[in-house]
Amino acid sequence: MSIFNELKDSLTEAVDIKQGRKEASRVSRYEMADVKALRESLAITQAQLAQALGTSVDTIKSWESKRRNPTGLAAKVLATIQDNPEFYHQLAAH
Repeated sequence: MSIFNELKDSLTEAVDIKQGRKEASRVSRYEMADVKALRESLAITQAQLAQALGTSVDTIKSWESKRRNPTGLAAKVLATIQDNPEFYHQLAAH
C-alpha cells in the first residue's frame, strides 16, 4: 500500500470517527492545568516557570491568558506539578 493510500485511509477513518460512524480505538484525555493558579500556588514568577520548563515567558503568558493551551510534554509536566508541587522544585534545580 502506498503512503498516499495509507494517509487517505487514515483521513477517511478520522472523518468517520468525528461524524460518529465509527468508534475510536483509543481516546487520550487529560485535564488542562490552570497555569496561572499553579504558578501562584508555587509563589513563582512567569520567568521562573518558563526557565524550569525550558520555554519563553511569552508562552507562559499565552497559557495563562488562555490564548493557547499547553500540549504534549508541557501539558504532562504541568499536570505532574499540579499533582506533586515538589516536582517543580526538582525540575527547577536542573
